[in-house]
Amino acid sequence: MACIVFTDLDGTLLNGETYAYAAALPTLAKLAALGIPVVPVTSKTRQEVAQLRQDVGLSDPFVVENGSAVYIPVDHSRFALPPGDDVDGYRVLQLGCNYVTARAGLKAIAQDLGRPLKGFGDWSVEQVVQLTGLSPSEAKQAKAREFTEPFMTPKNVPAEQLREAVEAMGFRVVIGDRFSHLIGAEAGKGNAVHQLVQLFQAQNPDAKTTATIGLGNSPNDLDMLENVDYPIVLPSAHGPHPQLADRGWPVAIAPAPEGWAMAVETALTQIAA
Repeated sequence: MACIVFTDLDGTLLNGETYAYAAALPTLAKLAALGIPVVPVTSKTRQEVAQLRQDVGLSDPFVVENGSAVYIPVDHSRFALPPGDDVDGYRVLQLGCNYVTARAGLKAIAQDLGRPLKGFGDWSVEQVVQLTGLSPSEAKQAKAREFTEPFMTPKNVPAEQLREAVEAMGFRVVIGDRFSHLIGAEAGKGNAVHQLVQLFQAQNPDAKTTATIGLGNSPNDLDMLENVDYPIVLPSAHGPHPQLADRGWPVAIAPAPEGWAMAVETALTQIAA
């Protein structure tokens, strides 16, 4: 059976504290040998993911900025490239809006709510370093937004009110504990998963079904986990995130990367059975 692994990065494939991933390498090598793609699905930018893919040794397409675009290496041979523009050796399948639109949207939503909403575009590299704990080079990559605007989650606005204001302006929002992400109406990790599954299946019409495994650790992974066949929750050292713990989904028996490797191995066994 054809299979695809969709995975978040920080706290899922990479350890949430140390960013270690060595324990996942044997499983990644096994997946490569089996011809099973491993697709990062993340809120990170293309610059951040391109660096990580190189470090970890991933070669498959990847999804950036909460499902706003899919980047497919142009030398990718698993399926025919969809129509789109080429950037830095990738074919871009854009699902969301562009960054200028997201910035303008955030200003309009702030005005509508009567609350200042500050995003990455308002902050210098130094301020992003202070707010996130990233290194200066990482902060620079994180600021290289192409489609979405992360902003400080307003403390005095109920989540429902924020969501309604965002949707009234024609956007979507992924609400997080510290930062929320303003994304285009058609963007979303779930939509990106469906687009990629269709591309893989179009190339392999004999594979009647493609089993999808999804791994995530936080509420911004919900859209992906709800749209795969085998959703798996990665816990932190303190256990699974409360918003993911009560879904009836399997929780990996250890944090990343050890838990990632064991959970993927278990899921492969279930699919093969």
